[in-house]
Amino acid sequence: MNVKKVNLPIMLSCLLGVFVLAQTPITVAQPASTQQGQAIASTSSELAQRHYRRGNTYSNLERFDEAAEEYRLAVAADPNLADAYRNLANIYLSQENTQEAIPMLVRFIDLHQGPVTTPLVVSLKTAGQLLRGAERFNEAITYDLRAIDADPEDDSQVHIMGNTYNNAGETDKAIMIYEKAVEVMPQNAFMYRTLGRLYEDENRLEDALALYRKAAEIDLSSQFYRELVQNLEARINGTMEPVRNG
Repeated sequence: MNVKKVNLPIMLSCLLGVFVLAQTPITVAQPASTQQGQAIASTSSELAQRHYRRGNTYSNLERFDEAAEEYRLAVAADPNLADAYRNLANIYLSQENTQEAIPMLVRFIDLHQGPVTTPLVVSLKTAGQLLRGAERFNEAITYDLRAIDADPEDDSQVHIMGNTYNNAGETDKAIMIYEKAVEVMPQNAFMYRTLGRLYEDENRLEDALALYRKAAEIDLSSQFYRELVQNLEARINGTMEPVRNG
């Protein structure tokens, strides 16, 4: 029997060629519509950035009407360009055009991602203030509560918010403001006292007493807080105990 000699180098070369061919990934061409969509998105983003930079230039030159137009073109090209909304809101605010400023601030806030920044804090406070000024209290409360969360060291904003709601007859929202305040400022005795006063006005006496006691625990030197506790305890006991005739 004749045995044919096998050329091993050639065989190995062929096998390796098959293996490499099998391991080569198959590239699937993207549909033309997908490629076109990506190109349009890229072009829109570049156009938005161009208008945004022009807006910044005009703003620095205090040519605010031209800057505003460039920012409007920027967000038209890229509706997710957050900083353009913020800058546009600032121009409207400088022109005292609060009705146009509010939706720009809201859009910037909605688009903001990541950690809390100074522009976000300022936008939250400003949006809440403008909405309260327009008596759009149901919208304002959302931004006010977020502003307290974002800047828990600013107790003065809490009192402005709370007083505005309370004076407008929106007591439930004033209570929400101070409930948020004691949550983020747990060592601020005056916040407990103020929330307690609102509870007492709403005849939530036991809740108010708990808050007065908390204020007195935080500020042990305050005679004022101790007297609040004593007076409300006397009031509660007076209403709970039967009246004795002499």
